[in-house]
Amino acid sequence: MKVLLLNGSPKVKGCTYTALAQVAKALEEEGIETEILHVGGGKNYGGCVSCGNCAKTGKCIYDDGVNLAAARLDQADGVVFGSPVHYGAPAGSMVGFMHRLGISAGAKLKNKPAACVVSARRGGTTAALEVLNKLPQYFQMPLVSSQYWPMVHGSNPQQVAQDQEGLQIMDRLGRNMAWLLKCIQAGKEAGINPPAPQPPVKTDFYKEL
Repeated sequence: MKVLLLNGSPKVKGCTYTALAQVAKALEEEGIETEILHVGGGKNYGGCVSCGNCAKTGKCIYDDGVNLAAARLDQADGVVFGSPVHYGAPAGSMVGFMHRLGISAGAKLKNKPAACVVSARRGGTTAALEVLNKLPQYFQMPLVSSQYWPMVHGSNPQQVAQDQEGLQIMDRLGRNMAWLLKCIQAGKEAGINPPAPQPPVKTDFYKEL
């Protein structure tokens, strides 16, 4: 089994990476393979532009971390989304990344356990988590929790390394995800599969005159 951890920070090995690395360490100790993929820096084109290219080609028209992550999802059994907090919200580039990943590769996300983690100097963490959690819920990804909201605090990796409570939260998150993945695997071996999909029902909130 494998978990893909997506680092949505502009910094390759900053505070968000430090949190994800702690989650990965716990997963590895529980026998789960991990990969931390940096998707928050370099060539990042922002949000979806509704061009429809992914419906025709199966790939986002912008060839950046979205298509790379989509390819990695083929081998992933679980996903962790990580982002720093910018102005009380997730990094804008990470929000755009998640939207385009969902639109172009949502089928690869469906039913896979997920978790979201954030890093901040001080505030805005719970508001950022609320935004990040929307996409996993849309794709019926069981959300993995910890013993507290999944966040770490610090202005740099050295300060995050001193956040003992935050690191313990990341450790517990990794172990909870490993436990859930093993339970799902045991269920599959016993013939228990995810619920059959249902045709979506959509209601538009408008009133005809």
